[in-house]
Amino acid sequence: MKNYINKVLLLGGCVLALSSCDDNSWNDKLDGFEEPRPTDVQTIEYTLTANDYKTLASNSVNKALAGDDNAKALSAVGTQGYFTDVITPQAYIPALLKDPKFPYFTLSDGSAIKVTYKIATGLPQEVTDLAAAAKYTVSEADYQSVWGSETDFANAFAPSHTASRSLPGILKTALPDAQAGDYVIVNYNTAAQDPNFGSSETPEFKLSSVLGSLTNMTKGDEITVNGYVAAISTQGPVVTDATGSVFVYAPTNNSTLKLGDQISLASTLDSYNYGWQIARGSTPEVMGTQAVKNPTAKNWTAAEMDQFVKDAMASGAKPIAPIYSKFTGSVIVDGNYVNIKVDGATVQLSPYGASNDLKALFKNGETVTLEGYVVAVASRGKFLNVIVTKVGDKAISTLSTQAVGSRAGVSVASTNENAVYKFDGSKWAVAPSTVVLSHADYQAMGQSHDNLSGTVPADYLPIFLKGKYPYAAADDAMFVVYYYYNGSETVTKCDQYSYDGNAWTLNNGIVTETAQFVRSKGVWNYDPSVVITLAPGRGQALSTLYFQTCVDWVKDNVADGPAYVSSYGNNEYYCGTSAYQGNVDLRPSAAKTQYAGYSLMTDDEVVALEKKRFETEVMPAALAKLHPDLKPVDGVDVTVTIHFGAYYGTTIREPNTTIVFKVTAPGTFEFVSCTWNE
Repeated sequence: MKNYINKVLLLGGCVLALSSCDDNSWNDKLDGFEEPRPTDVQTIEYTLTANDYKTLASNSVNKALAGDDNAKALSAVGTQGYFTDVITPQAYIPALLKDPKFPYFTLSDGSAIKVTYKIATGLPQEVTDLAAAAKYTVSEADYQSVWGSETDFANAFAPSHTASRSLPGILKTALPDAQAGDYVIVNYNTAAQDPNFGSSETPEFKLSSVLGSLTNMTKGDEITVNGYVAAISTQGPVVTDATGSVFVYAPTNNSTLKLGDQISLASTLDSYNYGWQIARGSTPEVMGTQAVKNPTAKNWTAAEMDQFVKDAMASGAKPIAPIYSKFTGSVIVDGNYVNIKVDGATVQLSPYGASNDLKALFKNGETVTLEGYVVAVASRGKFLNVIVTKVGDKAISTLSTQAVGSRAGVSVASTNENAVYKFDGSKWAVAPSTVVLSHADYQAMGQSHDNLSGTVPADYLPIFLKGKYPYAAADDAMFVVYYYYNGSETVTKCDQYSYDGNAWTLNNGIVTETAQFVRSKGVWNYDPSVVITLAPGRGQALSTLYFQTCVDWVKDNVADGPAYVSSYGNNEYYCGTSAYQGNVDLRPSAAKTQYAGYSLMTDDEVVALEKKRFETEVMPAALAKLHPDLKPVDGVDVTVTIHFGAYYGTTIREPNTTIVFKVTAPGTFEFVSCTWNE
């Protein structure tokens, strides 16, 4: 019933178009005259999307409203996709409705939007705070500090220098402005054995000769490579051996790899976006360093680029190996995205895995020459992914997140892990009752990337917790932090699970609500008031619904109620509501014919009594049944306005009467005014 009412209440929007005198009237304006503006007044329903929450959280007006105190809470709304008691829909949706990214931002005054959204009603504050946690990757300089040497150190913690002992001090130094209650997700490497610094001899490193034979290999083949890092990106390096190159996707130690690192890795051959790559999650072992020598760059023509993409995407074609290339084109910057348009080519260049420092080298509209490795064909042939090595005369030698330091004196086999730490105002410590997924966990869940998506969290996290905490007791609760791909970007999410002695259950605490916002004087305001139009006439669904509710209430609640109701059961003369005719019948003769108790009253007395009953008894009771969720709001007069037809014996085709009620308590309606009294 409730959903039906909402859908019927919201009438389709109407657009009022302004007319002009002639074709030149818009151009031949006189000083002091303003150009007419078209009016677009609509009443619509709208459900917020994941992108809407993101837009709302990044809106400058909302950021100013949140201030520093609630900045993290606002950011969490953008990633989690629901409101909280701190970031409320009533306060923060109005700015979204005016944002140019919102599909109806051009609506005019008089428009109303019923917005359906999600809000957390029973979730602990930790869920929001953890979703907004900062991120920190332990750097090479941090490891050097831990090991106390710029030469005899490893890019990992180990039994003699554990993460639990080292991270509080690292975080205290790295995050000097932390406030009590702040969380951080720390990414680091840890080894099962200590490195051996006893030998000063460096074994000879010999490049393998396997990468030139990728065309003879198949996805899933095991591969062992000795090579050096020829190009770097936030998504992984290009590694070159004696015969060719390959893209290594998201190795666990990517943030510490540098150009010229001699690496040894054993992993699995994979392919993605028509390009060969080493499967995600490998751990290249750094054996030493050497000079980087890239091959002669291929200068592409526009025709060659387009043909290359067609050939790479052709049925049965083998994935491509990295091609060292040179391009000249114009820069296109769109938000955080940077692309290069080569004159005459359909396909564009996309600097793949570009760091912030690299992106800063590209200025929108400028012509630029760049070099790098073509590693893939993306977006169904729209882009060539290029790991850039040079922009103009500037060589790309480090990532913006990469620390500059000495080479590690020794490498150790390590695993990549995440941990969540909380600051209490003086020190950092492991966050209580909190677990965060690491690379191995995503791999165990069968994920190709270090994130979850779709319904995987609800399906797999209870199993993960059951295995992680086999001795959990009933009523134990854990916060689970993980990365989630929502279809457009990867965000941080946090869920709370409780253990009932048998299984872990999600504490959802999120409900769906709807609130109305009305535009007046250029400003959107929260206004849950309802305007209802009950069209007179037979077969009007909304009119039938409201007036039949009135008839039924009279029959069941008024003394001698059935006597006021006609034999058909669809109209009554206690106050005159007719579900059959879709109006309020105020003919005294009809009332006296139906109910004998009116016989001693004058016609005017009968009509006055019916009106008063409609105003103060019957319609308020019907509204309580049809709108039980309407409630008062601080600072807002919540009202219900009903346009309806009052029948006095003359044909009516449009509503001729308006009545207003004020909401004084949940589901309670107080009569304010009615035009039939004027």
